[in-house]
Amino acid sequence: MEELTTGNHNTAGARPERHVAVFAFPFSSHPPLLLTLVRRLASASPTVVFSFFNTAKSNRSLFSDFSCPNIRPYDVSDGVPQGYVFLGNPEEGVNLFLAVAEEELRKGVKVAEADIGLKVGCLVVDAFFWFSGDMAEEMNIPWVAFWTAGACSLSAHFYTDLIRSRSSQVLKGSLATPDEDEIVDFIPGFSAIRLSDLPGAVLFGDLESPFSTMLHKMGRAIAKATAVPINSFEQLDPELTKNLSSELNNFLNIGPFHLITSKQNPPIKVDEFSCISWLESRSQDQWPTFPLAQPPPHELVAIAEALEKSKTPFLWSTNNDSKKHFPEGFLERTTANGIGKVVPWAPQVQVLEHIAIGVFVTHAGWNSVLESVGAGVPMICRPFLGDQQINTWMIEKVWGIGVRIEGGRFTKHGTLSAFEQLLSKDGSPKKFKERTEALKELANVAVQPNESSDHNFKTLVDVVTSTTL
Repeated sequence: MEELTTGNHNTAGARPERHVAVFAFPFSSHPPLLLTLVRRLASASPTVVFSFFNTAKSNRSLFSDFSCPNIRPYDVSDGVPQGYVFLGNPEEGVNLFLAVAEEELRKGVKVAEADIGLKVGCLVVDAFFWFSGDMAEEMNIPWVAFWTAGACSLSAHFYTDLIRSRSSQVLKGSLATPDEDEIVDFIPGFSAIRLSDLPGAVLFGDLESPFSTMLHKMGRAIAKATAVPINSFEQLDPELTKNLSSELNNFLNIGPFHLITSKQNPPIKVDEFSCISWLESRSQDQWPTFPLAQPPPHELVAIAEALEKSKTPFLWSTNNDSKKHFPEGFLERTTANGIGKVVPWAPQVQVLEHIAIGVFVTHAGWNSVLESVGAGVPMICRPFLGDQQINTWMIEKVWGIGVRIEGGRFTKHGTLSAFEQLLSKDGSPKKFKERTEALKELANVAVQPNESSDHNFKTLVDVVTSTTL
């Protein structure tokens, strides 16, 4: 089990005037997104020191090639017992961590206060940590709950009790009835939403698991937060923003992060697999697709068959293990005729921004959605879990900037149909491109100085640095 440790925190310059504790949820893209926010706060508040609490493994990946004088990483336990053998449950590591998280973070705050010589004056946390609201209340300090995804998924979790009570009776942790395909209109901020597109843990799945319980408690507690910043921009979801702003304190759209950081910092990774130079070699009217997903083997086959049959140029980022599932000769044929390129990693933002990209095949994770919107690229969505279903609903039914793959799974027919809708030579793809370009313009305006996301970030800085609750 990882134990709480501290590093060498000797900092040049004057003694810090304020101490902010940061709690990272050490899974998926949550830690790097929170660190991105904290880096912006640290840059705007040089006299504030930020104690960044995270597991040792996650901290190593975040801070291996980065340091900042007023951001100090602290390691906390991951909750995994010594010698523990994982059974393969996707939520297993999360559940082990959640069992020790509150105790570890409370202990960590005391260690950091003694180390730095300043009491913590504000908590900036991943919103998943609902119990940090109680901690902030006990300490009589502001609680900033950062939501890493979009307004649509946050709204679903905030209104979980309403959704459950209006939809059906919940028995023994699972939904007793309603029809998954039922479309409802009673959730504030949504004109309509299909029940099966709500995030996991709202209506379907094991509603009593530690992860589901955490999300439910978070939805109930978040109205007490001093501020709720999210990685999005107001113009994307005006009705949801209006509603959540009326229910939450300082509901602040402060993104898209990638549009802000790309202007401030060059890309960390180089294009080691020459994706951009390959795209440069394509003529502008060929519009390669850019699949990025890890579906099961039979779906990989379906994508490959559809690409080859349609002769659609493509750049495909997928792990090397996936290649063994491709149809025999697929890689050789598509490489030889120059129609395709398969790589284990690609600089996603730069690729999406290239003029040769016509559509993004994606799992509809929030970061990918924002990056596609920021580049003005329509999407073909194959959601898997979490908020990906509701993001796909918004992409297809609300924003009109893409489609869900037919039946929710890749088949040869469904993939060909999606290509036809978004890449054909007739006029039908034009409507998707026009809507996406319109949102791209709004996103890029939002992050400019004195525009909505910039203004909201300044409000957040005031909350974090204020000496009064």
